[in-house]
Amino acid sequence: MTESDFKADLRRYLQDSRDALLWKLDGLSEYDVRRPLVPTGTNLLGLVKHVTGVEMGYFGDTFGRPCPDQLPFDESDPNSDMFAFPSESREFLTGLYRTAWAHTAGLTADRPNLPTSDRAEWQAHRDRVERAAQQAAQT
Repeated sequence: MTESDFKADLRRYLQDSRDALLWKLDGLSEYDVRRPLVPTGTNLLGLVKHVTGVEMGYFGDTFGRPCPDQLPFDESDPNSDMFAFPSESREFLTGLYRTAWAHTAGLTADRPNLPTSDRAEWQAHRDRVERAAQQAAQT
């Protein structure tokens, strides 16, 4: 399998999982998508909200490309990303999740999702990574 096959597989698995998560909301009432299903309060729309924040953070902030449409986070409630407030509609949260997908897809030349760097900067970075790997292998 080539590297591009691995990337294509990863993208497909990720998108299949995204689609499946939203599919779980189909046909459910507002109450049913929001109600706590286990003692910790986990609920379907809360999972969508949480994964939205994770994707925006991981694929955005981690790679120096913060998503402009961030979820607000209530510092006083560390679980505020795990449930939908009454003011956050299903359409708003699922739309924001789709926005996260678009921000992280990186499938086109005009949206490569890479920081702007010239070839020399990338080579210097690659060289640093290679040296680090070699040093780690020697210890």
